Amino acid sequence: MKYPLLFISVLLIAFASCKKPNRDISDPLPEEEEFFVNEDPATFAEMGMIDVGGVGAAEISAYDSLTQRLLVVINDEENNVNKIEVIDMSKPAEMKVITSINVQPYGGMVNSVSVFDGKLAAAIESNDKQANGKVVVFKTTDYSEIKVIEVGALPDMVTWSPNGKYILTANEGEPNTDYTNDPKGTVSIISVDNNYAVNTIDFSAFAGQEAALKAKGFRVFGVGNDFLKDIEPEYVTISSDSKTAWVTLQENNAIAKIDIANKTLTDIFPLGFKNYNTDGNEIDPSDEDDAITARKVPVKGIFLPDAIAVLEDGGKPYLFTANEGDAREYDAFEEVKRVKNITLDPAAFSNWADLRKDENLGRLNITTTLGDTDGDGDFDELYSLGARSFSVWNGNTGEMVFDSKNELDKKTIAADLYDDGRSDDKSVEPEGLAIGKVGHKKVAFVGMERADAVAVYDVTNPTAPVFLQLLESGDAPEGVLIIPARQSPTKKTLLVVSSENDGVVKVYTPNTI
Repeated sequence: MKYPLLFISVLLIAFASCKKPNRDISDPLPEEEEFFVNEDPATFAEMGMIDVGGVGAAEISAYDSLTQRLLVVINDEENNVNKIEVIDMSKPAEMKVITSINVQPYGGMVNSVSVFDGKLAAAIESNDKQANGKVVVFKTTDYSEIKVIEVGALPDMVTWSPNGKYILTANEGEPNTDYTNDPKGTVSIISVDNNYAVNTIDFSAFAGQEAALKAKGFRVFGVGNDFLKDIEPEYVTISSDSKTAWVTLQENNAIAKIDIANKTLTDIFPLGFKNYNTDGNEIDPSDEDDAITARKVPVKGIFLPDAIAVLEDGGKPYLFTANEGDAREYDAFEEVKRVKNITLDPAAFSNWADLRKDENLGRLNITTTLGDTDGDGDFDELYSLGARSFSVWNGNTGEMVFDSKNELDKKTIAADLYDDGRSDDKSVEPEGLAIGKVGHKKVAFVGMERADAVAVYDVTNPTAPVFLQLLESGDAPEGVLIIPARQSPTKKTLLVVSSENDGVVKVYTPNTI
């Protein structure tokens, strides 16, 4: 009898060896293959639209595939409305509001939402913006409360890790208007499996490197010039293995890198500056020159990125940033002035009288926190806010590997979508950004707040993105969300763009090949 038993044992071992190993929930490959649709990423077209309100509505959206519903942030300060609108997306061409989640009991405005496996995380600031905010987790089936977690001051963005084990928030920590209360900027790491225990980390580990960071383009400025209080985290992206996070420090012109499991800050990458006096970087610096005229100018741009997304290729993380730019404008401190209202160093700008004309650089807004290199009260260099582009950075070193230069300006001008009234400020203002798989291609979508448009790029080679098309959006697109075909109610990729100035949410989809 021992031979039959041996034979059965061999069969059992062979069967066991053929079983697929347990797959981490963050690994999308089998599902992507199962639901693969051969789509053309250059053919996105609008298929649905819904208007959920006016200014402050539809700032950020998240999608729950379990219920096929869209969760949209609604903040109407004038009418004291703070809620999350719930929209039926089972038929994207016929979207409708079915209910809402009132967030007023938890504090002030809800700034961001993110969904994972039937759970909605909402980042909600305190009624006192300088006090600690909250992340509230709801069930997406009945919107009942699961957990309330205290995080840092002004949580501006929230996201789940791909494996669902962590929730991270970028806590901006803005000062009050008279700068008497300026909380530290922080990042909160919430361990879901540990009963939502939270670790909120600041940037004290790098305080001793302030001088070295500033020499590379890191900005510490404002009332007090306090390193820890001055840092303002804006947006978070997380690696596919859920081990590493990168956070934009917008006002500081940098990206921070975080070890999630150890809850430690490991790097700060200052981003440096962009030279508008070189080929390909030409800009139109005036809103009163009677034309859209791109030209080389003796000005540098400060990247100051808002949204960030990671694309991993060949084992290397590539960080895509939307280089919006942002100014500090408070009662106690305002950094921006027009070139015509400052004094230029005649040795640095021999043609200063001509440059100060409105049709030249006179109308251009620049920061007064940089440029007086010798401290004599006049400006030896000019620095404007934002880079009018999106960029790609090496996530391990912070090195730039690509910048779109002035292509976003060119494409919106060609499409008659460019707002010349913003030429003196930050131009098209790239703000929202998302990366996903469309057919065989990896695709990036870049939302431009002032052009009311989204640029679509093939980023299959992340070091050489290729422009595909331009999509018109609502007024001031903020949220850019990709719904993969495997999760989509149509079983095709959907792009959802939510716009904060008119409350319009639009849905786009590509053609199949």
